[in-house]
Amino acid sequence: MTKAVDIGGIGMTSERTRARLIERLQSHGITNPRVLDVMLRVPRHLFIDEALSHRAYEDTALPIGFNQTISQPYIVARVVQSLMATHNPPAQVLEVGSGSGYQAAVLSHLVNELHCVERVRALYDKSRRILRQLAITNVHVHYADGMLGWPKAAPYDGIVVSAARAQVPQALLQQLVDGGRLIMPVGHEQEVQELQMITRQGDQFTTLSLEQVRFVPLLEGVVK
Repeated sequence: MTKAVDIGGIGMTSERTRARLIERLQSHGITNPRVLDVMLRVPRHLFIDEALSHRAYEDTALPIGFNQTISQPYIVARVVQSLMATHNPPAQVLEVGSGSGYQAAVLSHLVNELHCVERVRALYDKSRRILRQLAITNVHVHYADGMLGWPKAAPYDGIVVSAARAQVPQALLQQLVDGGRLIMPVGHEQEVQELQMITRQGDQFTTLSLEQVRFVPLLEGVVK
């Protein structure tokens, strides 16, 4: 699915620094060995501005411009671990709000095919460039309105939404396969939100609350 790349770094981007992050993730309940291995190997410092690279392996969200952030590593690991925790791990996945592409890079090692939707043109361009640099070939990034998902490749075994809305868009729910999982922060902007995992069972949807989070809002349209 992906080719090996050199993730070597120095100082605060070194492998030792990354190892400390993995220890922190384990202490907070991330136990899936495949998820931990990928979190160790994916070079997060490539997905943020160089001026912030010394903070790349802190367990915190960081700005990536355009009022967007790269998610906290723990939240990425929590989402991915929850998505993978099925008898049949998802093969075809949709990510809405891919930002600079970090979570997409993590998911690329764990699923067969990933479609990403990003509404900000500059972030769409940046994510495609970095993913190419990492020789990741099973991720398809689309410049489009994430509220609509990406119906051309639906249905999906899993959908991950990296922005919050008071209600889950129906278009996304309808793009899930029967038995598929959608993980999304639900709630209003400027309030603590609830990270929810929604499982489709025929025409019914069951919801499990994972934890409280705070994400940027999921907005309609695109930004040129």
